Amino acid sequence: MDTALIIVDIQKDYFANGKMELVNPDQAAKNAAKILDWFRKNNKENIFHVQHVASSPDMGFFLPDTEGVEIHELVQPLENETLVIKQFANSFLQTELGEQLAKKQIIKLVVVGMMTHMCIDATVRAAVDLGYETTLIEDACATRDLSYEDKIVPAEQVHYSFVGALHGMYADVMSTEHFLQKSN
Repeated sequence: MDTALIIVDIQKDYFANGKMELVNPDQAAKNAAKILDWFRKNNKENIFHVQHVASSPDMGFFLPDTEGVEIHELVQPLENETLVIKQFANSFLQTELGEQLAKKQIIKLVVVGMMTHMCIDATVRAAVDLGYETTLIEDACATRDLSYEDKIVPAEQVHYSFVGALHGMYADVMSTEHFLQKSN
């Protein structure tokens, strides 16, 4: 198969009591687990887990050797699945992800993960710039409230703004349910 699943940063610091708690990470992780399960049954050779490990303590989360950096149990990699470590929002930047995909002759990507406005956005845009046909499973992603000066932007608006910007020009955006129906 020429399609790979990329699971980006579904790590414990994004969940309750983590150092960078998101809004509704549990539901996003459950949906990502459904997509992962489908790939394990139908395309187990092409599953890539991306884990962000902070290069500096200044980042404040995903610190090496902490519980928060660990991949969440709902999407834990199996021994035969590829794990890519990154230090930037873009999962391709200074990682072996592109090389690993090229070795397997992958041309299509399905992306799930966290945070919609940061690592998902950067990874999807980079993937398309690199020539990959990309599908984003929007309800298998999560983000958080953002602020600028005295303005608060709720997580739902952040999420749909970024998903809306990616849809069409950068990705085929769909729900978990739609992907599973279309793929069966």
